[in-house]
Amino acid sequence: MIVKDDDFNGGRRRFMMSGALVVSFSLLPGVKAMAQEVIADEGAAVHVAKATEALAGSLKTNPYLDAWIKIDPAGKVTVYTGKVELGTGVRTALLQIAAEELDMAPSLITFLTADTGASPDEGLTAGSHTIADSGSALLNASAQVRGLLIDAAAQYFRVSSSVLSARNAIIKAPDGRTMTYGQAVGAADLHRVALPVSPLKDPATFSMIGTSLPRLDIPGKVTGSLSYVQDMTMPGMLHARVVMPPVYEAKLLDTNTPEILKMPGVVKVIRNGSMLAVVAKGEWQAVQAQRALAAGSKWSAGRALPDPATVHRDLKVIATEHIEIANTHNVAGTPVKTLNAKYSKRYMLHGSIGPSCSVALFKDGALTVWTHSQGVYPLRDGLAEMLSLPKDKVRCVHVEGSGCYGHNGADDVAAHAALIAREMDGQPVRVQWMREQENTWDHYTPAMVTEISASLDAGGAIVDWNYALWSSSHNERIVNAGRLIPAQMLAQPFVSSPSVPMVQPEGGGDRNAIPLYALPNMHVMNNFSPTMPLNTSAMRSLGAHMNVFTIETFMDELSAAAGADPVAFRMKHMQDSRARDVIKLAADMFGWPRAPRKANHGVGFAFGKYKNLMAYVAIAVEITVVPETGQVILEHAEVAVDSGQIVNPDGIRNQIEGGVLQSASWTLYEELKFDKTRIRSFDWSSYPIMRFSAVPRTVNVHLIDRPGAPFLGAAEASMGPTAGALGNALFDASGKRLRDMPLAGESLRRQLEF
Repeated sequence: MIVKDDDFNGGRRRFMMSGALVVSFSLLPGVKAMAQEVIADEGAAVHVAKATEALAGSLKTNPYLDAWIKIDPAGKVTVYTGKVELGTGVRTALLQIAAEELDMAPSLITFLTADTGASPDEGLTAGSHTIADSGSALLNASAQVRGLLIDAAAQYFRVSSSVLSARNAIIKAPDGRTMTYGQAVGAADLHRVALPVSPLKDPATFSMIGTSLPRLDIPGKVTGSLSYVQDMTMPGMLHARVVMPPVYEAKLLDTNTPEILKMPGVVKVIRNGSMLAVVAKGEWQAVQAQRALAAGSKWSAGRALPDPATVHRDLKVIATEHIEIANTHNVAGTPVKTLNAKYSKRYMLHGSIGPSCSVALFKDGALTVWTHSQGVYPLRDGLAEMLSLPKDKVRCVHVEGSGCYGHNGADDVAAHAALIAREMDGQPVRVQWMREQENTWDHYTPAMVTEISASLDAGGAIVDWNYALWSSSHNERIVNAGRLIPAQMLAQPFVSSPSVPMVQPEGGGDRNAIPLYALPNMHVMNNFSPTMPLNTSAMRSLGAHMNVFTIETFMDELSAAAGADPVAFRMKHMQDSRARDVIKLAADMFGWPRAPRKANHGVGFAFGKYKNLMAYVAIAVEITVVPETGQVILEHAEVAVDSGQIVNPDGIRNQIEGGVLQSASWTLYEELKFDKTRIRSFDWSSYPIMRFSAVPRTVNVHLIDRPGAPFLGAAEASMGPTAGALGNALFDASGKRLRDMPLAGESLRRQLEF
């Protein structure tokens, strides 16, 4: 028996009258009057009402079920997330989570990502938070929606909910009667606040979570279809290119605008203060005009850049805030041996393969921007402020971009597109930065210095640990219009909000500065710089890359001083059972310890728990060093990962493998080139990244699944451990303890000569 709409409590009439499917993103009524707490994010602070703090993941800030799941009377199910796809495969994994708890095939669900006109506000897609926050929200919201629909059907059928089953949006009774989700939703009313406890399925029954569902985004990318914002076209679309100042704070003095307006296809030259752009009918016409406009523009001198030779010394001068993040004192053995070391890391750029791009349309007093920003809501707020528009007149829609992993130029080019589109009312405008603009106006990862001192007792145990770092927040995300580079160049410029340190346990420059090892006496100091001489912001893993590198290479130095095997030494100081499991698994799969190796070959080991909150990663590597060139070849890696409940095994493996490669590129080779006058890393020859020829011969990722455990973010978790393992393997291969990144290349070649 199939229930007819007219039979079910008014069917669609009741549904339409109830407003059950109105998507709402507001907090609870009266939330402003309630006590609130602030949780850390990689963007602005996120306020959580006391009434919702017990909810799972992003339900804390978006508690209404119909903010996440919409069902129409015809049974069409639409699921929303406020997170975006950055090439990590999270869109697929989030769909799997929703499909599992809704008891539906993924193909039956329409899944939509971040859009300020439709999706919940989940801030930024960053910090390996997507599965932990949005995944947890969808898991619980989907389970509660399924429960509400089944309860509604049970009431109609006059049976217990426990005897009903759901499959592919159809609820079935033991006697054969059925009801669709679309029919049930009229009596379910999804416009309600989620509950702290959900009717979650038994993980043993999962059929979707834990499987390697093929990624949704791959077919289009490998077949060359329109996949990225760079590929977007719209009827009547114009093309724009911008002219950027030659250096920070340079002011535009004059242009050759009359000449440019005579060029083929040129529609308009737009100038607002030092923000300069040309609009043309065709893209190549815009590129040619941009080159001519740049050549004919005159600028003031701007400010000088720092001396590369003194960058790390200067950090100790400009780091004016001293923040103690750990200070523990416990009874320990008597120190008999003390080691000290100092490490450094240079500025690096994102190296996004595709230069940043955005499409914007200003029409009828409202702005729509298509962007590959990692945070459409923070961007929306920044653009609204910049243009003096109400927030509800600005819509930011996420479209994938070819390259990201941090705060690159995506938000800034969106600001350019918004400013230009306002001048071209009613016509869509596509803006793409040039390669040299992407590189020279990037938000670089900040330089860092770390210093460490630790002592051992007679039994080879660590009895004290003193650690200090010098850097900035590593995070200058869009919290006001002044954080947008074009907004700083306007005739009436906006000023960036002050830089503030990100608080622990997430941390910024001090992310992962507190070791997970059991250390009886520990002192960790974050020497924070509120200003940096170069434009800097978030890069994948923030300070964790450098801090874990320091901790893990120093652990090897301590193990050598104690006369202990590096893996055994770590196990001696590790009490966390899950950490011990990944350390043991990586060592076992690698066959640690390896027998003595031939010359110029080395092995290394490292461990980290990302932010001490997210996934556990242990890695063992084998490398070859070419003394004549300083090249380091990562031959082989075995990686063990515990990210809690696994959603998509292949997705996690891909992210860990990609993280190993990217971290190897950073650790061994990458370094921003600049002098006191200009940024000199403006193309791929002046800023080399790892080439396919240098990709590791084998990287094997071993996953520890923990069904029913919380999701732990894994995308950035391998960055630090990879760096530490490479540093340790280099010492094993060369006898040189290298502490200044990048480790390979010409500097290594020179050291190996002696």
